[in-house]
Amino acid sequence: MNIKRLTCILIGPLLFLACWLFLPASVFEAASARAAVGTVAWMAFWWITGPVDFAVTAFLPIAMNALFQMTDMSAVIANYASETILLLLGASILTASWEETGLDSRIAAKFLSMIGSNLRQQIVFWFILCTVLSAILPNAVVCAAITPIAVSMLRYVGEKDIAKSKKGSLLLLTIAYATGVGGLASPLGGAMNLVTVDYLEQLTGQEYMYVSWVIRFLPITVVLVASNILMLMIGTKKTDELGGSKEFFATQYKSLPPMTAEEKWSLGLFLLATGLAFSRQFYQDYLPGLKPAYVFIICAILAFFVMRKDGSRLMKWKNTQKLIGWELIYVFAGGLAAGTLINKSGAADAIAKLVSSSNLDGGFITVLVIVTLTVLMSDVTSNTATAAVAMPIVIGIAQGINKDPIPYVYIASIGVNLSYMLPTSIRAIPVGYGLEPKYMLKKGIPITIVVILLMSLMGWLMMTYWPAFSTI
Repeated sequence: MNIKRLTCILIGPLLFLACWLFLPASVFEAASARAAVGTVAWMAFWWITGPVDFAVTAFLPIAMNALFQMTDMSAVIANYASETILLLLGASILTASWEETGLDSRIAAKFLSMIGSNLRQQIVFWFILCTVLSAILPNAVVCAAITPIAVSMLRYVGEKDIAKSKKGSLLLLTIAYATGVGGLASPLGGAMNLVTVDYLEQLTGQEYMYVSWVIRFLPITVVLVASNILMLMIGTKKTDELGGSKEFFATQYKSLPPMTAEEKWSLGLFLLATGLAFSRQFYQDYLPGLKPAYVFIICAILAFFVMRKDGSRLMKWKNTQKLIGWELIYVFAGGLAAGTLINKSGAADAIAKLVSSSNLDGGFITVLVIVTLTVLMSDVTSNTATAAVAMPIVIGIAQGINKDPIPYVYIASIGVNLSYMLPTSIRAIPVGYGLEPKYMLKKGIPITIVVILLMSLMGWLMMTYWPAFSTI
């Protein structure tokens, strides 16, 4: 074992001990809260430095909770078999069949013939596509469905090792970031927005009209899309290409043989799962239990019944399991579990109380604190959990200084939807396909700083000069 790896291994538990022993008891009264913060610090350090496999780090919440009993263990373990985990498993099985049939090459050639291989054009295309889809669909579904398509395209042009490919890593980050931004555009973008809507209805005693949300957040979403794309493009050149021209890939696509029956089955099952997940609102009253996660699992099961022309099975578990993104699944689950520790141990409440006890006057500094708190909390826990913890605190702060809480709730919603630095929540998906967490952190820090400052300024201006921002 080399000295650098040994040092990184040891620093992880030392960070935990430092948090557990030295975080101020005046803020984190419960030892369980200090232990939770220490566990997250340990996980973040190991994910960024990589002295052990990312999936191994993802199991630390179970190990540390067994030792320090921060919360009920069943709440922690539930994250490793949540609906989102099942969705990711189903999507991985379905896309594994692409490699078996050669469908991945066909899809890649098609997208490259449509978009071209210019890196900046690729960033703009994937960002806008995912933003639009995430405005009306759960961001985890969008990220899980779109990422393997982009990965197939990257592999087709020779970018097989995402960890060593700056261009490939950048495109996967683009998809993950865009799904977060898109979630802000409408209440349907995720459960975190529905939590916010519930608080707005409690404050006013009126039904909240979803169009009201869209009107108020449209200018914010436009600014976020533009600023995120510009930040992602930093360091890229106009001439950067994935390889080959648009015309070349169009020729390649036309030269492919007709789709085989196996390819059609692979594509059809994936499109069926994606289509049913995206259109759930049309059948949820008739099949309330058929949520997106279970749709993907059902279609994954059906994939094992597809037969080749020679009578052999297209997919067998012993072969398929080698193609499933297990690391993706466990890293995602580990991030959820870390969020559970933060929320159930009292650490999140302690942080929120610290903020609420500050001498805030409702002006720009108040807005800056709210955006910063919600963005950073969303990086270490789920967006929905952040909304559940932060919204009552934000309302309490506003009412405590005799301010209308509605604009501050809107402002908090911005931070709740955005996070860029750590491989938690949907950002675990690109990591599962090979993206290095340290690259995510490197790109995420400057974007986080710019977004916090930009959104704080924009939120304050809208709250001050746009009366409609203070109503529902």
